[in-house]
Amino acid sequence: MSAWNDRDRWAALCSGAACPICSRGEPLDVVAKLEACWVTMQEAAPVPGYVCLVSESHAVELHDLPEEGAAAFMRAARRVSRALATATGAVKLNYEIHGNSLPHLHMHFFPRYRGDQFEGRPIDPRAVAQPVYAPGEFRKVRDAFLLALDSSEA
Repeated sequence: MSAWNDRDRWAALCSGAACPICSRGEPLDVVAKLEACWVTMQEAAPVPGYVCLVSESHAVELHDLPEEGAAAFMRAARRVSRALATATGAVKLNYEIHGNSLPHLHMHFFPRYRGDQFEGRPIDPRAVAQPVYAPGEFRKVRDAFLLALDSSEA
């Protein structure tokens, strides 16, 4: 059952009162801090190079952020996009903003590769066979991403 079917729970998540990111003070697996955002990356990912950009301010929708906050989020998204493309050599990046299970603004970055498991269709994280990284590969991809991210400072 979706969290939004429980009106009280959904209201508490949307307000930030029950938001796990707000409660902890940051999301899990933070690898970088950018202007008004955190960047997360984890070894248990749906595809190699998967990254998530999380708004530092609690907002459910992009339009809920003040103008400068929304602009900062999009600047960070552009910077993450450039660094991820450089680090992974992906042929395409897919971007997704949902928030239907965790209504704290965040953007998913899915690098796409020739011959990947989901070629020609959207990525379905539930259909991913783990692990997606060979031993030691996650560290190399993460380090290459962070180096590219540092090089792309606006």
